[in-house]
Amino acid sequence: MSTILVTGGTGTLGRHVTELLRADGHEVRVLSRRSRPYAVDLVEGTGLGAALAGVDTVVHCASAPRGDDRAARNLVEQARRAGVGHLVYISIVGVDRVPLGYYRTKLAVERLIEESGLGWTVLRATQFHELVLAVLRRSARLPVVLVPAVCDQPVEVREVAARLAELAAGPPAGRVADLGGPRVRTFQELARAYLRATGKRRPVVGVPLFGSVYRALRAGGHLTPRHADGRGTFEDFLSERFGAD
Repeated sequence: MSTILVTGGTGTLGRHVTELLRADGHEVRVLSRRSRPYAVDLVEGTGLGAALAGVDTVVHCASAPRGDDRAARNLVEQARRAGVGHLVYISIVGVDRVPLGYYRTKLAVERLIEESGLGWTVLRATQFHELVLAVLRRSARLPVVLVPAVCDQPVEVREVAARLAELAAGPPAGRVADLGGPRVRTFQELARAYLRATGKRRPVVGVPLFGSVYRALRAGGHLTPRHADGRGTFEDFLSERFGAD
């Protein structure tokens, strides 16, 4: 079995990846800002070399709205020095089609990894159920639930983690097939499912959006209907979270 370092290993995705890899017998190092003994701020890079010493594979799950590109540059540079053989990166479906600043940064990180000289694998996934839930919770604070008049394809985070763990245990595979949730849904449908699960009564209104980002979203740039390979639905997620039927 190999030694695998998981960045963001205490986060929404990374903790599941860590659990699966350990259950499979791998030695796993968890890297995050506060996780000892590998408490490293990737943007600063201090202590990263020691964390990577003797590591065979890195699964890069750490992500933030700012500093992702700098963190990735530090990680790639130090991984090369440490002789890491495989870098696995989780990206987002649509980073090359939706002109959102964060998506552009994720695309730049993909390209950095591809040109790094390391063995690499990149998986793009659609939005996690947790993100959709966070959006709907905020919207449901108002008497009327206002949601963007676009579709989404939320995916179960544990299914993404399982795919990443599988990829990390294998050889570098380049850009692999996207992973999307089982159904493309309107945000109005998702909002109504949330209201049913939480016992709330609110009218739901889809709000038309404008600008280049929202044109790309309305066109489905963030969706992957041909790779609707996830099985867990948003209703399954809500049932587990809230005990809904």
